[in-house]
Amino acid sequence: MNREVLHADETTLQVLREPGKKPQSKSYMWLYRTGGDTEHPIVLYEYQPDRKREHPKEFLAGFRGYLHTDGYAGYHDLPEGITVVGCWAHARRYFDEAVKSLPKGKQSGSSAATGLAWCTKLFQEEKKLAELPPEERYEKRLEREKPILDALFSWAETRQAAPRSALGKALHYLKEQRPYLMNYLKDGRLELSNNRAERSIKPFVIDRKNFLFANMPGGAQGSAVIFSLIE
Repeated sequence: MNREVLHADETTLQVLREPGKKPQSKSYMWLYRTGGDTEHPIVLYEYQPDRKREHPKEFLAGFRGYLHTDGYAGYHDLPEGITVVGCWAHARRYFDEAVKSLPKGKQSGSSAATGLAWCTKLFQEEKKLAELPPEERYEKRLEREKPILDALFSWAETRQAAPRSALGKALHYLKEQRPYLMNYLKDGRLELSNNRAERSIKPFVIDRKNFLFANMPGGAQGSAVIFSLIE
């Protein structure tokens, strides 16, 4: 909580004997971790029986700073002192899926391909700045990446697609998440994506494929403690 940059993510977990819930229902393993600006990373897992928005609010009580997340709306009504930073990897993924949804002959030159190209260009520019100190990265982003962002969002406003189509979902994510996607420009320590949290939750996701579920809430809470210690 003393850090100024954190990441958060969550994934499902089945708990067979959760009081008041069916065995098939979803519970959640939440993850919080420090950012890339700390020498000694801290990764913490927390088990909760649901995905309610009060859980991150309670866990992050007292935290003031930047929080990297995906597009889940549960993170969007945190206290004023927390600035949510959106994930461009998710935006790019939506456009990539939109391209793949098209027949091979119609992918090139499509709106989906154009959106994907803008996102790819953004990541290419960011890669060039990886070794810079935060202060210089902040300045270079405004110089090199802000024009890309402005052009992308201006282009997106001129596009139309069926809401349930792959392109429609990509455009919706881009427009809905715009305030959060722009926030990484506020500080050179921030990242273009929430991949750091996704990488940290992956060990649990991989192990879950083996153990499948927890029997009782105590076992799920024990898993959260053990995974936190291991990480």
